[in-house]
Parts: sequence; C-alpha cells; structure tokens
Amino acid sequence: MLNSREEEILKLIVEEYVKTARPVGSNAICDTLNVSSATIRNEMAFLEDEGLLEKTHISSGRIPSEKGYRYYVDNIMKPKELSGEDMLKLQTVVHNSSIVLDDYIARSVEIISEMTNLTAVVLGNSSNENKVTKIEVVPVTENNLVAIIVTDKGHVEHKNIIIEENVGTEDIRKTVDIISKFIVGTPIDEVSSKLEFEVKPIIGNYIKQHEALYNAFYNAFTDFSHPSYTMRGAKNILMQPEFNDVDKIRDILSKFEDKDVVNNIKETEDGVNIYIGSENEFDDDVTVIKTKYNINGEEGTIALIGPKRMEYDRVISLLDYITKNINDR
Repeated sequence: MLNSREEEILKLIVEEYVKTARPVGSNAICDTLNVSSATIRNEMAFLEDEGLLEKTHISSGRIPSEKGYRYYVDNIMKPKELSGEDMLKLQTVVHNSSIVLDDYIARSVEIISEMTNLTAVVLGNSSNENKVTKIEVVPVTENNLVAIIVTDKGHVEHKNIIIEENVGTEDIRKTVDIISKFIVGTPIDEVSSKLEFEVKPIIGNYIKQHEALYNAFYNAFTDFSHPSYTMRGAKNILMQPEFNDVDKIRDILSKFEDKDVVNNIKETEDGVNIYIGSENEFDDDVTVIKTKYNINGEEGTIALIGPKRMEYDRVISLLDYITKNINDR
C-alpha cells in the first residue's frame, strides 16, 4: 500500500491525465501539494518503480499504467456525485413512464454515451430464458415482410424478411399459422431445431412455394436465437487520442461488429464492475465498465467501453444511477 502523499500524487496524475490526455510533469502538481518539484519527481520515480506510472517518451512527464489505474480505482477513487446537468439529462428518460423497457434502456445508454464519449452496449438476456408466445408478420412490400416475435418475458423482436420469389399472401398466412402451431411455447434458442425437424418435413404438404418461404423464415428465426444487443456511440472511439493508429481503430471497430465478441461482454457479477486493459476479454487497450440489470426476471448487461483514460468516478455513478432506476421500474 502507498502512503497518503504517494496516493495523493497518483490521484492527481490520474485525474490530470484523464482531463488533458497529456503526460503529467512534477510542476503540474507541486503547487497543489505545496512541496518542491524535486520531491514530487522523487515520488513519481518511486511510483514508476512500483509499476503504477510509466513514461511514454523521454520527457519527464508520466502517465498512469494499467496497474496504476487499478490501484486508483480500488483504493483512491470515490464515486462522483452527479451534477445537476447530468441528472437533468437522465431524468428526461427516468421520469417518462410511457416508454417500454427496451426503449427506456436504449435511450438511457444513448444519453450516457453522449455524455461520456464512450461506447455503450446493452445485452439482452439469453434466448433460452425467453419462450415464444406470439408471431406476427406485417407486409411492407410485395417481397418484403417484417416478422415480429413476442416472448413470455414481454420481449419484442422484429426482423426484416426478404422473399426472393413472388409469393401470395395466403401462402404467407398459412406459413405463419403452421410455424406458430409448432413453436409457440418454445424457447427461442430451440426454434431453429423445431423448424428443421418438425416444420420442414410437412410444410410442403400445405404450401406450394414452401421452399422460398421456409428458408426466409428459418434465417429470420436463427437470428432471433442470438442474445439481442444494442450499441450506441461506436464511433466515439475515433475521437480518443489514444487511438490514432489506423490499424488499432480498425481492429476495435471490427470487434464492435462481431456479435460473438460483443455477446461475451455479458456481466455475471452484481454491482458496477471495472475491467481495465488485460482484465477484460474485449481488448487490452480499453476499459470495460459494466453492470447487470434485473427487472421482473428479465436480466441483461449494460457496458461502457472506452480508453483506460476515462472518468471512472463519473462513469460508475452514471451506470449505478441508471441501473437502479431500471430495477425500480
């Protein structure tokens, strides 16, 4: 453990670097602590030897290391009281009782993403916890439909379906009736199996152009079986000075587009949890702060992703505030 002055120096360096994105020198903090620049340099050298600070180039300035951020989060940082402006922005959603849960969560994380310049992700609960209770199809154009699935948890999914051949509305209606008969009451992740082994062998007995219809619906329901997720502010990563390397930006953006990678962000622990750099499975150069929510048995994860240089104290408070309000709805 560090002594009180060492902790204060680390705190000042972390918070100054978060604010400016520039290495912090001794002159930037010696006046605050009312000690000499030489004393600060000695303390900074000690913190560097302990692996809590590091140099990015030959200047005397230091930046927090991954270990330094972890020490700051675990031993120094305290959640920041939300400002009146932050509260006002969030309350426009919190006090709107007319919007459904999915829209409430999506709008909340969109606001937090805008406020923090971080990428926000919402992961729905796993599909085996949702059973199909209703299927509807809405025609958009002659070959374009929207399939809507409602689950027993009140979750609503929709998917555009494009049918390559011209198919009559009566055949579409019959297809929906047959599929509904077999899959209502089935967990979403078992729907594809039921379609393949129970619906496919018999649908040709009732519908002439069954192959085009079956393939379109099968592909749609296969997509439904993956946990749903919403992402806001993916391009915020482009505004961070840490990510000025084209290859690095391309790598992170490709991960944002990879459903399997994003779905692995799911949180299993209670509370707001912080995974810095190598502690998360998403990318060693980012921090992932995430929490799970639970409302009427519907579980999910809210995560914020950004550089290791972030306002941890504010982000934690924002996530904690919005999660408590979700759980209280």
